[in-house]
Amino acid sequence: MTETAPALTGAGLLDETVAALSDRAPAVLAAAADHLRGIRLGLHFDDGSHATLTARHSRLVVHQDRCPDPDVEVAFDNRAMNLLFDLQRPPVDQVLSDSLDVRGSQDDTLAVWRAFTLLSQRAAGLRSMQELWGAYREQAPQLWGSAAPAAPEPAADPVDWTALDFLARRAPEDAPAPLVLVGDTTVRAPRMLWDGRTSTSWTLEDTVRDADLMETMRRCRARTGEEIERLLPDREPRAELYDLMRSYPARQGKGLRPTLTIAACAAFGGRPDDAVRAAAALELFHNGFLVHDDIADESTHRRGMPTMHEEHGLGLAVNVGDGLNLLAVDAVLSNLETLGLARTLGLIREAVHMCRESIEGQAMELGWIRHEVVPEADDAYFTMSTKKTGWYTCISPCRIGAVCAGVTDPAVLGRFDEAFRLIGIAFQIQDDILNLVGEEALYGKEPLGDLLEGKRTVMLIHLFRTAHAYERPRLLDVLRQRRTDKTQQHAEELLAAMRRHGSIEYATALADRLAAEGIARFEEDLQVIPENEGKAVLRQIAHYVTSRPL
Repeated sequence: MTETAPALTGAGLLDETVAALSDRAPAVLAAAADHLRGIRLGLHFDDGSHATLTARHSRLVVHQDRCPDPDVEVAFDNRAMNLLFDLQRPPVDQVLSDSLDVRGSQDDTLAVWRAFTLLSQRAAGLRSMQELWGAYREQAPQLWGSAAPAAPEPAADPVDWTALDFLARRAPEDAPAPLVLVGDTTVRAPRMLWDGRTSTSWTLEDTVRDADLMETMRRCRARTGEEIERLLPDREPRAELYDLMRSYPARQGKGLRPTLTIAACAAFGGRPDDAVRAAAALELFHNGFLVHDDIADESTHRRGMPTMHEEHGLGLAVNVGDGLNLLAVDAVLSNLETLGLARTLGLIREAVHMCRESIEGQAMELGWIRHEVVPEADDAYFTMSTKKTGWYTCISPCRIGAVCAGVTDPAVLGRFDEAFRLIGIAFQIQDDILNLVGEEALYGKEPLGDLLEGKRTVMLIHLFRTAHAYERPRLLDVLRQRRTDKTQQHAEELLAAMRRHGSIEYATALADRLAAEGIARFEEDLQVIPENEGKAVLRQIAHYVTSRPL
């Protein structure tokens, strides 16, 4: 007998909604968090459940318990829940007598109102949100009838939940997607209804696109994987070369680079399919770098599995990395027959520049380790991180995608550089933090591997900058040991020192500040791109670094 899933409470629904938006639409969540910053919101639901909602950095945090000292309290009965995501009714019609109770200061209450208005206008358009709220409705369909206070007996006909049914009519399940890139994410532009002084009309505006990031990354990753499989030769030597070249790409990373590449192409009006070959080339370069990086760092695991050299030996691993890079070059050149000479030359130039930056960044980091140097300032880490991973993870995919759409003007391509430099550094700092405190199953790498490898992260730089003089000799003694001589106890010792000196908290705050600066530059520098699905995906990825749990 199969067990029935526990029924969703109002608080549970809020928790699942926020969790889903963290993956699927982090830009929406970050915008709502910006309004709620500094406010403790207590929520009460008709089913007896309670929740506390706060903003932490650019994330929303839900605790399913009663808020002891809220700044704003909101109580929803079932009629108020029915209208929560209603895009047709003006707000005055949503505040029903004895239905929705709100208590708090004027400024805080207005901030909460703006946050929920923004969530209702943008999050409700995602198909995944409609399915989640639809499941909540179907638990007790008799509750979701007319919003009138004196409703008659529930009708036998299917109930009308205004918000979901209205959205379904606007974006039916079988509606053709305007772009292969995203699809089924049509929503309305957010706007502030009232700031305490002026108000705007409650009318439908021109639609904009909000991307479901998780679904978009899945599609782009799958499409790029198919292209990589098509590019890999089906000939001998299979066991010692071509089958091994499939190994790292098949381990399925996040799909960040392919998504940026395809989205940037679409943002400039190109066909998403025109960027798939270039996205595949980027992934081949990336995996070739990873094979060689794992050798240089003496890493034991990659994405939860043994590294190439650990499993097959150094010789084969070096050759596989070389083969992946060679295949990537061939993939870039093969765009000549579909994209033409000018765009292919642009792709070659971008790929060469990306590789040069990555090699220089790797040289900087290996030099610090070899000479037993820990930089004194964060700026040195920023430079190394941007060169080693920032270009090929964030900046170059955007530029390459734009080239696929026919953009070769250096001034236009350069508009990606500063925004995604900042976002790339923030992303790398968060990856470094996750190596220390993240769950291995989610992170997919060797726990505390960065400490065992002696990587000069922001946390390590901060530790050596703030540690007492009597601590430094021991810390340096642990750090300078060869990878093969270090033990898990050595790594734990360094981690404990970082915790004592607040290095992890420092890095978390720094990543959040850099991400916020990057997002601001994104909106400023990329105004040249009109609002469209491709730009919406780029924006979601820009916000993705602010929504990952740390």
